[in-house]
Amino acid sequence: MDLIESIWECAKQDKKRIILAEGEEKRNLIAADKIIKEGLAELVLVGDENKIKEKASELNLDISKAEIMDPETSLKTETYARDFYELRKHKGMTIEKSEKMVRDPLYFATMALKDGYVDGMVSGAVHTTGNLLRPGLQIIKTAPGVKIVSGFFVMIIPDCDYGEEGLLLFADCAVNPNPTSDELADIAITTAETARKLCNVEPKVAMLSFSTMGSAKGEMVDKVKNAVEITKKFRPDLAIDGELQLDAAIDSEVAALKAPSSNVAGNANVLVFPDLQTGNIGYKLVQRFAKAKAIGPICQGFAKPINDLSRGCSSEDIVNVVAITVVQAQRGI
Repeated sequence: MDLIESIWECAKQDKKRIILAEGEEKRNLIAADKIIKEGLAELVLVGDENKIKEKASELNLDISKAEIMDPETSLKTETYARDFYELRKHKGMTIEKSEKMVRDPLYFATMALKDGYVDGMVSGAVHTTGNLLRPGLQIIKTAPGVKIVSGFFVMIIPDCDYGEEGLLLFADCAVNPNPTSDELADIAITTAETARKLCNVEPKVAMLSFSTMGSAKGEMVDKVKNAVEITKKFRPDLAIDGELQLDAAIDSEVAALKAPSSNVAGNANVLVFPDLQTGNIGYKLVQRFAKAKAIGPICQGFAKPINDLSRGCSSEDIVNVVAITVVQAQRGI
């Protein structure tokens, strides 16, 4: 059983309620039909009820078991406006502005998550990552002990021996443009826990650079080296090493030459990139050239599960992200 099959099976065993903030969008509706048929989650669709039902009918989709919530007419809107005002009044929020903001589908969906009405939230097929993260950080905030929200991809590479038989986690490929050493350490720790709890693999974390164990010098290298030291200080139990070049991180023969004393080099299954540019480029290269399945971006670090979608996502991608969100809710990831 591969990872996605395993996640689907887990989702079915303890279904959670997931809210899709872009309920009127075609790919979300196609995904909703499949999610309902497969029994992966209880769904709430945000949007105009007439528009949603009309589109679903045109596409010959059955979404009758999904709840539809329209921020313009929902009985919860007034409560959410009052609650959001209380959350943000110290930042200058007014009740009038709050009443307007919670009618935005992303803010409404995030308030439903805060309220406990749903267990997880998925959006991003239409909206940008920034639009999704903003209400999440304002309302849900980060989990205890986590400094920043980050994004990772599960990369499943066919006919590949690297990582866990071709399964690796790449972070951060979606959220933080230029993380500091402290932030890189936080990303490493959070992704390691995700690898363990979501993917059921024992994490071996490589902090990537263009240098391996001092082969190059400079500010960019120092940032990664410091991140490793910080991570080891807070989590001495974690298998982590760096700075490592990509080949030294995943190839045992190269690791024997470049980092013979490392307990991670040559065996890494979690790759932490030094910045968003390298992470985003790296996962897309592997996805295209290696014909890998890139599952994500998946957000980690929120107090409750909120997940982003690529605006180029397929309906299948949405189904998988919803299933992952269910499992995150089950396991407190």
